[in-house]
Amino acid sequence: MRDVPLRDPTFGDVGQIYDPWVWLGVVLSATRSIALASGAIVLPLRQPPDVVKAAASVDNLPAGASCSVSRRASGARVSRLRASLRATRRAVPRGAGLCPARAGGSVPQIDSPFGVLRGADLIPKPAYGRLPIAVTGNSRRSVDWIAANADAWIMYPRGPEPQAQVVQSWRQAVRRHGGVDFKPFAQSLYIDLSEDPHAAARPIHLGFHLGRDALVDFLGYLQKLGVNHVILNLKYGRRPAAEVLEELSREVVSHFPAHDARPLEAVAAR
Repeated sequence: MRDVPLRDPTFGDVGQIYDPWVWLGVVLSATRSIALASGAIVLPLRQPPDVVKAAASVDNLPAGASCSVSRRASGARVSRLRASLRATRRAVPRGAGLCPARAGGSVPQIDSPFGVLRGADLIPKPAYGRLPIAVTGNSRRSVDWIAANADAWIMYPRGPEPQAQVVQSWRQAVRRHGGVDFKPFAQSLYIDLSEDPHAAARPIHLGFHLGRDALVDFLGYLQKLGVNHVILNLKYGRRPAAEVLEELSREVVSHFPAHDARPLEAVAAR
């Protein structure tokens, strides 16, 4: 559910053309067991209350998905990223309540470059009382800043040794600045899944052409490196996406069972 406000003809694709929150709502109606996340919301270009309301609305719809709000920024927008993140956090104070019918807690007070909020509250509230926020890439910030301000880190694929070093730096930064013992690390991976399940891995841009056996082995290797989530991207795939998704769900995902959905604090405490 990438946030792509405008098409950049030099980038190569638009990710997807719909508003990410509308699209999340549509997908939400088709599942009750898959966690959904944005990837990524460009916070410096959006008003924080609008982002929080959209995410909390999706979060409270019947399937109860958990939405992750990510950010990307460049150049002068870095300062707007910091201000936007602070305003987004303040819009939903910790312990603010779960839903409109139980919207207790303090009324947020916001004074930022995006505007001033006084004497008003934002509804609905996120299902677990706050929005989990993941940073995509570095956003021109240090790993220590990301560990202190985000709930998770989403990075791009690298070779095994460089990625292992990145994961290690993340774990160390979380222990220094995260306030908890654990915050998840995620990465993307482009795959062109072969019809031959035994096909060996062959490098492509940011990923591999490979069969499902090699994919299971590689995902297991990433798991041992400390990668908690892998975002599989089918952009370069030559087979029909529906066919590949069916094979992934049947033959690959079953090797990596997900944890039960729990509040972020409970997961962090683990």
